[in-house]
Amino acid sequence: MKSVDQSVLEAFDTMWGLYPEPVLLIHACRDILAVNQRAEELGVTTGIKCHSLYPSERVCPGCLGNKMLKSGQATRKGSLSNQTGRYLDGYWIPVKGEKEVFVHFGNDITDFVKPELLAE
Repeated sequence: MKSVDQSVLEAFDTMWGLYPEPVLLIHACRDILAVNQRAEELGVTTGIKCHSLYPSERVCPGCLGNKMLKSGQATRKGSLSNQTGRYLDGYWIPVKGEKEVFVHFGNDITDFVKPELLAE
């Protein structure tokens, strides 16, 4: 598994530890470096590939991690989860000072989405 400086892990926990949705700190190779409390509660652990959660052997088709890493800019994408039927507002956010590390999470905004978007 790839590693990151302890100060980055501490900053991640300080900022995202109690966020109400699962949040992952991910290396460009897709190793999960850290997870917040909600992700832990859902059984997500460090040291695995993020795409193995879905399960997949490769980067998920809708992942914007590579785009974000190339541009250095946060990216956002809304999508309907085929697994849960919930609408997720997904984010890939670079970590300042870390070229190969990013934060990834999705907010469940189903209750605020127009019904026609859920029918897609």
